[in-house]
Amino acid sequence: MIKHIDIDDVALHQKIKQKEIVYGGNHNLKIYGTLQCKSGKRMKRENRVFFKTIEQAKKNGYRPCGHCLRADYKNWKNGLV
Repeated sequence: MIKHIDIDDVALHQKIKQKEIVYGGNHNLKIYGTLQCKSGKRMKRENRVFFKTIEQAKKNGYRPCGHCLRADYKNWKNGLV
């Protein structure tokens, strides 16, 4: 997990380009989603964290976003995960 406040914009773009960062999350709400999600783009920089894999996000106690990962969210909500 990488906190957005701990990385500069150039390094962030490099990691996204190299697929070292694939998912973003909200540290306060414990939600993760895709980098293209409208909800994720609106969050404050100090609350944003990044993950390489879904497993890494789940291991840190995050749940799927209800907007961009709707199927995963429904499975999580119904207790199938």
